[in-house]
Amino acid sequence: MKNKNIIICSACLLGINCRYDGKNNLNKKVLDLTKKAILIPVCPEQFGGLPTPREPAEQKGNKVFTKSGKDVTKYFLKGAKEVLKIVKFFGIKEAILKQKSPSCGYGKIYDGTFSGKLIEGNGITTKLLKKKKIKIFSEEDL
Repeated sequence: MKNKNIIICSACLLGINCRYDGKNNLNKKVLDLTKKAILIPVCPEQFGGLPTPREPAEQKGNKVFTKSGKDVTKYFLKGAKEVLKIVKFFGIKEAILKQKSPSCGYGKIYDGTFSGKLIEGNGITTKLLKKKKIKIFSEEDL
């Protein structure tokens, strides 16, 4: 069997119900990629110990807070480190991550006011993977 490319992928994009609201962000283009590459689903927020469903969270500076003001940064950092372990184990060089997410967002994230306003920035997991020279794509890049 010919070796397929192995890519880390936000689990919600593959139809896994792991979003904060217990739903998913199934994306047909991402799903179609499973015919050409091996996609390993990850949810850094779950890997970090947060439940599903969970209170919505947004980044404010280098911290992540829930809508009610609880600092959940430690869960996001732990989840990012767990994703990095998988990346290192499989020698992964690319990731497809969910746009706007406080963990997986790439290029744009919510501004931390829970008003729906977007700013330039990257989620906690995306920042860590970029530091490790992993090539990042969002579902909108496909």
